[in-house]
Amino acid sequence: MHTKHITSAALVALVAATAAGCGGGGSSSGSGKSSKVTVTYQQFGASHVQENFLKGVKAQFEKAHPGTTIDLQPIVASEDDYYTKLQLQMRSPRTSPDVVYEDTFLINSDIQAGYLKPLDDKIKGWADWNAFIDTAKGAAKALDGKTYGIPDGTDTRGIWFNKTILAKAGLPANWQPRTWDELLAAARAVKKAAPGVIPLNVYAGKGVGEAASMQGFEMLLYGTGDTLYDSSDSKWVAGSKGFRDSLQFLKTVYSEGLGPTAQQALDPNWGNTVSQQLIPKGKVAISLDGSWVSQNWQKTGSNPWPEWESTMGTAAMPTKDGQAPGKVSLSGGWTYAIPKNSDNADTAWEFIELVTNKANNLTFDINNVQIPVRKDVAADPKYKNANPTNGFFSSLVPITTYRPAYAVYPRVSNEIQVASEAVVTGQSDVDAAAAAYDSQLKSIAGDAVKTASAS
Repeated sequence: MHTKHITSAALVALVAATAAGCGGGGSSSGSGKSSKVTVTYQQFGASHVQENFLKGVKAQFEKAHPGTTIDLQPIVASEDDYYTKLQLQMRSPRTSPDVVYEDTFLINSDIQAGYLKPLDDKIKGWADWNAFIDTAKGAAKALDGKTYGIPDGTDTRGIWFNKTILAKAGLPANWQPRTWDELLAAARAVKKAAPGVIPLNVYAGKGVGEAASMQGFEMLLYGTGDTLYDSSDSKWVAGSKGFRDSLQFLKTVYSEGLGPTAQQALDPNWGNTVSQQLIPKGKVAISLDGSWVSQNWQKTGSNPWPEWESTMGTAAMPTKDGQAPGKVSLSGGWTYAIPKNSDNADTAWEFIELVTNKANNLTFDINNVQIPVRKDVAADPKYKNANPTNGFFSSLVPITTYRPAYAVYPRVSNEIQVASEAVVTGQSDVDAAAAAYDSQLKSIAGDAVKTASAS
C-alpha cells in the first residue's frame, strides 16, 4: 500500500519525469549481461554520508567488474515523498532501478504490491548470511516466509540533550528522567532559564512522515503499556487509554510552548533542520530522536561539530509513570532489495553482496552511526571505539520494540500522523483525534481490529 494517494494524471507525470533519471539497467555486450546497475537511495537533507559511502563501493565494484557501471541515483526528498517516488519507479520495467534502499517498515507493503523479488535463492549459497543476527534477518522477511532485503544496520531511539542548556535549568550532566512528568518538568525549567531555545523537540504531524509516528508518537505509546498491534491475537488495537495519553502529552508540549511551533513541526525538512542546524547552534535543549543523529556532527557528516562529544548527553526515554522496564526504545532499519522489474538482478545481487560485506558494513555503521546487524562488525574494536554514544544506544537493544511492519502499517502510520497533527495544531481535541484514528483504523484493517478494554 502507498503512504499517499496519487491521481492518475500525477502518476503519469511523475513516472515520465523519473524515467530519464532512473531507466533501469541497460543491455550491453553479446554476453547478454547489462552494463549498468542502477541503485536508488534516499539522500537525507545536507547529509552526504551514504552518498560518499556508495561512491566508494561503486569504485570497488567497477574495478572488480570491468565494463559494468554502477549508476547511483539519489532521491533528494522528504521521507514520504521518497517512498512515493520509489514505488512509482518500481512499477514499470522502463523506470525500475536494479537495487533499492528500502525502509523495513515499508518492505512488507511493497512485497504485497509485488514490487520486490525474493532473495532466498541468492542467500542460500551466500556464506556471509551466517554473520547476520537473527532479528536482523527477520527485518525483511515477509509473511510468506521469504526474504526480500539485506539489512545494513539497525537503530534505537532515546533522548539527546544539551548539557550546557540543562545546567542553566539546574539539571545535572547525567540527567535521566524517570517519568513523563519529570521530562515535562525539565522542559518547563529550560523554557524559564533559556529563552529563545526550543525546550523539547518531539516530532508530530504529516510533514516529517514516519518520524512523527516512530520517533514521536510510538515512543510515547509504548511507554504506556498499550500497543498499536496485539500479536497474541493478530489484531490492531483501537480505543486504548495509552493512545489518548500519548496525544495528551503532545498537546501539553505544544500548547505550553515547550516544543517547536506547529509551523516548524509540519515542515517536511524539520528533522534535518533540528539535527543538522539547530542542535549544533544550541537552539534545542532536548530532542527525542534516533541513535544515528550524531553522524551529522562527525568529520564525515553534514555539519562537523567536534564539541558535540562534550556538549551533548543521552538519556533513555522513560515509561509514562516509571513502570517496568522503566525505559522505552523503538528500532527500525533499512535494507537493500531488488525490484521485481529489475532487468539485471544477478549483477544487482553481486552489488548487494559487496555493499553489505564485513569491511563495507563496518565503514557504513561507523560513519552513519548504525547499530550493527552483523556479529563480526559488532565485535570489531574499530566499531566499539568509533563513537562515544554507541555503547548507550546499543544498551537499549534488549528493551527495544519493533514496529508491526505488516502491509497495512504505512496506512496506519499515516493516520497516527494525522491524529498528532490535529492535536498539535489545535484542530481537534485529544478525544476527537483518537476517535478519528479508530474509525480510520477500522476502515484500513477491517476485522483485524479490536477495541481495548476500558481503563
